[in-house]
Amino acid sequence: MRFGIIIETKAYEKAWNAFRFANTSKKSGHEVKVFLMGEAVECEGLVHETYNVDEQLRKFAEAGGEILACGTCLKSRQLEGSESCPVANMMDCVNMVEWADKVITF
Repeated sequence: MRFGIIIETKAYEKAWNAFRFANTSKKSGHEVKVFLMGEAVECEGLVHETYNVDEQLRKFAEAGGEILACGTCLKSRQLEGSESCPVANMMDCVNMVEWADKVITF
């Protein structure tokens, strides 16, 4: 199955669980893409002693998971995309939703 995951939060526990779900789905043989929107574009580098979001994000990227970051959301925060989280746009999000069998939002 193909999962499109839209993450809209940088709340440690919620974002951590979103990426844990993405990693578990990938390990279970599903195709998974993640789109970061709103404050979630700040997830890269987000570390908490219990909920290490960055660690889960990196595991997902290293496993071949695709992560896209909303360019408008990055720009409004004076941030740029990265190798792990390249800049994307709403059409990329639409394409992911069309591609996915299921869309999950955190």
